[in-house]
Formats: sequence, C-alpha cells, structure tokens
Amino acid sequence: MSLTVTALSRKVSSKSSNVAAALVPPEKERGGVEREGDAVDCIVVGAGIAGAALAYALGKDSRRVLLIERDCSEPDRIVGELLQPGGYLKLVELGMKDCVDEIEAQRVHGYALFKDGRDAKVGYPLKGRSEDVAGRSFHHGRFVQRLRQKADSLHTVKLVEGTVLSLIEGDGIVKGVRYRVKKEDGVQVVEAYAPITFVCDGYSSNLRKNLCTPKVDVPSHFVGLILENCHLPYSNFGHVVLANPSPILFYPISNTEIRCLVDCPKEVMQSVRSGKMAHHLINNVAPQLPVQLRDSFIAAASDTTKIRSMENKIMPAVPIPKPGALLLGDAFNMRHPLTGGGMTVALSDVVLLRDMLRPVVSFKDQAAVCSYLQAFYTRRKPVASTINTLAGALYRVFCASPDVAMTEMTQACFDYLSLGGVFSSGPVALLSGLNPRPLSLVAHFFAVAFFGVGRLLLRYPSPKNFWVAFRLVKGAASIIFPIIQAEGVVQMFFPWIMTLFYRSPLHV
Repeated sequence: MSLTVTALSRKVSSKSSNVAAALVPPEKERGGVEREGDAVDCIVVGAGIAGAALAYALGKDSRRVLLIERDCSEPDRIVGELLQPGGYLKLVELGMKDCVDEIEAQRVHGYALFKDGRDAKVGYPLKGRSEDVAGRSFHHGRFVQRLRQKADSLHTVKLVEGTVLSLIEGDGIVKGVRYRVKKEDGVQVVEAYAPITFVCDGYSSNLRKNLCTPKVDVPSHFVGLILENCHLPYSNFGHVVLANPSPILFYPISNTEIRCLVDCPKEVMQSVRSGKMAHHLINNVAPQLPVQLRDSFIAAASDTTKIRSMENKIMPAVPIPKPGALLLGDAFNMRHPLTGGGMTVALSDVVLLRDMLRPVVSFKDQAAVCSYLQAFYTRRKPVASTINTLAGALYRVFCASPDVAMTEMTQACFDYLSLGGVFSSGPVALLSGLNPRPLSLVAHFFAVAFFGVGRLLLRYPSPKNFWVAFRLVKGAASIIFPIIQAEGVVQMFFPWIMTLFYRSPLHV
C-alpha cells in the first residue's frame, strides 16, 4: 500500500531526528540488502525525478545511499507532468513503472496539432510494442511522491529531510556535503561523507556552479491553468495550438483536469497579480483556441488566484569534471519544456549511469569511478542532445514570426507532419524518446525546410519566392546549428571517436 504525502513527510521527519548518525543506515524490515559499516556508498542531493530514481536504482544494486531532500511534502509545479513513451520505457528498466499507478495518470498516444482552423493528429509509433507502452501525463507532485516512496522502501536507502548548504571539498575532491536539518531543539548542521555525491537539486540548483559552467537562457515563461471537466477534441492526445506569438499546450493530468500551458515570450509576459495576464489570456489567447476549449479556458483564466507562471530555462550541459561528484537532472541540463523531454532525459541518464557503475565493486576506488563518470558525460550526449536540440528547434519553428520565410517554415512543419507515414512517425519517434538519433533529427529538420521550399516554388516559381526559399533554408540552418554547437558537435554525432567514450573501471 502506498504512503500518503503526510505519512511520507512524518516518516522522513522521524528519521531526521537521528541525522547525526546519517552515515549509518538504520535497520529496516523491508526490501534491500542489509549492509554493515559506518559509511554510505554515495550521497544523492535532491529527491526529485532524477534524484529519487537514481537513489532507487543504486539502492537496488545494494549501494548504501543517503538521499537528502529539502522538502519532502508534495511539490506543486506546472511542468514535469508529461512523460514521453521513451521515458516510460526507462521507468520500466528501472523497475519503477508502478510509480505511475494510483495517481490518476492518463495515457497519451500522440499529439494533435491545430493551426489556422486546421488540425492534424500524429500518433506515437508504438507498433510492435506492448500495450502498456504509451506516454503518461499526471500531477507532477503525485509522481514525485511515488518515486520517493519507492526509493524509501529500500533497506539500503536513507531519506532525510534537510537543506544542503555546500559541498565538502578537499585536495580538489568532493568528499561529501554539509546540510541543515530541523530538530525539536533547533537547527543542526550535519556533515555527511561518501566516496561520491550525486547533485540532483533541480531547476534552481545552488550547487551546480561548483560542477559546471552554467549558461542559462530564459526565452519565455509558461503560464499554467487547469481546466476542469473539459473534454479535449482528441481524447488521450496532447494538443498543441500554433498560436500567435507562441505555442499553447493542453494535456490531461487526471480524470477530470486538463493542464493548459501558454507560452509567453519575454515581450508579452504580463503581471499575474495585477490581472493583466488574465486580460491577455481572455482577449488575445482564447480567440485562437479550438472552439471546444474556449469556454473552459476563459473560466480558468478568470480566476487570477489559480494562474501560475514559471520561467522556461535552457542550459546546455557544460560539466567541470571533479572527482567525487556528478551533476544530474535539471541541475545539469535543461531544454525548453515544449516537447516534454526533461523527464525522459533524466531517466535515460539514470539508467545509463546505473549500468555504467555496476562493474565498480566499491565507489572508494576513486580512479575507476572518476574515469567512468567522465565517460558518462560523453555517452549520454547522443540521446540527451537529440531531445534537447529538437526541443529548441521546434520551439523556434512553432513561434510566430514577422519574417515571411519563417512563417513558411512553420506552415511547412505543420503540413509535413500532416502527411502521416514516415513524415510524422519519424519526427514523433524523436520527440517521444523512442528513437533519439541525432542524424535522424537533422535529416527530418532539413526535410521540412526543403519541403517548404518545394511548396513555395511549385506554387509560383517567382524571383521573390526563390529569395524566400533561400531565406527559409538559411533560417532553418540558423535555428538548428547554434543549438547543435552548444550541445557539442563531436559529442553529439561522433562520441565513439572520443577517448572518454571507451573509459571504464576495467580499463583505467
């Protein structure tokens, strides 16, 4: 039986009373393998998607894990609510697929696109896969709590509620963390030591500056609403409205609720508290929506107390390899959330890291662990960079533009996906994490561009249209190549030529 949120928080609070002895795992009556000793094998900072999944994965491999989470109550966020099929398959590999049970998770079978009164439905290419393989959408907090409960169910994982203040370093090596916990008689600062620390403290990480060169860009905000008792035009599909100035998303998160995310570029972002955002949503956004959704959208937007917003951050992974520590999740790498790829990247990284570390007998073997962690940064690139690049490129293509060439590119993308067959299954396989191959991404992206060129010139091969066609291809290149450059061309397309790709504890 799953723990309630209150029960989990109470349990963690009870554990925290003995935090001074955090390095000695307490005896539990359930799961895992009993280990003796006065130290943990690793510390995981943050029990979000990446942290909780990693703690469970390592705990199942009989590693003793200290999992430190700032706030064990149910998080309340407006993103991290759509798990792509590729991410679900990683959840299955981790033995955590039951974490989408009992939270009213909704199956998602693909996307419906809407533009200028037309619509197109593109399904995930799931032929030949088991019936349970599909996307899942849910309340983010409910899913996170299930992951935490799963990790905490292991004998080898100790979940502690505390705020990590800093990494403990010595001789250029991360040796542990310093964190603060609340006790009945006040606040106590505790130092915990382990051979390796995994930093998974999320979107607003305060530790990433020690382990990477953060270059954070904020191209837009998401404004979130929940539509009650509303029926989407296509059941069990995510809906993307190609609106002006930027896309709008709809997807179910429970049996009775639909999440709406309105992308607002910097120049159109309004104050929520003053009521200006509600005015913008009702007067500028609502008229662009499918008729079936307008009334529910206006009703939700009219209640300003329920309008939420958050920054959409983009941050390429630029690690600073440091012995004894590794970044993971949003603390390490972020992409535009338009495509819902964040959890897929995080879970893919966890599976890869778990598999790479399995041959390591002891994390105290610093040379072996350090070599493998550096190899991890290289081996993750093809999958992560494909999803990251697609997110950035699609966002740019789906945003309205005064440039005629970019308007043609948007229309070409919509029409290309509407063709069905390989024209939709290929791009959707990339987006869903089912086939995250960099070369396939580039091929489809430029296929869209040249499809747009063909539409222009076959319709009317005038000098003006030749000029627009040239600018369309140039614009497509200017969108995708800078993103690829930021991700790393060699690491993304040719990781096998890098020495780090072949490093392992068996070849140090």
